[in-house]
Amino acid sequence: MLKIPEALHASIGHHGALAYPHECCGAMLGCATPEGKTVTRLESLENADTEAADRRFLVTDRDYVRLERLAAELGLDLLGFYHSHPDHPSRPSRTDLEHAFPWFSYVIVAIERGVPSTLTSWVLEEDRSAFRAEAIERTAGPSGPEPTAEGASPCHES
Repeated sequence: MLKIPEALHASIGHHGALAYPHECCGAMLGCATPEGKTVTRLESLENADTEAADRRFLVTDRDYVRLERLAAELGLDLLGFYHSHPDHPSRPSRTDLEHAFPWFSYVIVAIERGVPSTLTSWVLEEDRSAFRAEAIERTAGPSGPEPTAEGASPCHES
């Protein structure tokens, strides 16, 4: 289960619409518990794929390391990534499958002629053979702990 506050859900669609006709991308930070993942913060990223941005997104190693550090500083978890599919359904592509990691949530928002449409979430199977759909719960407001100063963790006991 992936819990996303309504405002952040809308932000993903808005980011996709702004990037149209290219794919947008970003990261989701929050808390992971046995009950599921709760998104409390989005970090938009620049799509580093300069050759095929209309059908692919690329997160650089540098961005990934920065996101891991940011999550640690805020006492949050890096939960996964979101991206848009311009004029295509919100289901993973073969390229998405080839570049995904197990456990992370991969949110995809379909952007139809510049307008956000269906938003779905996917998790890669442990054997990396396929994605499985992940349920999304849209919450009314902030549904998790707020990030704190370095050293304190709203997600995990110290």
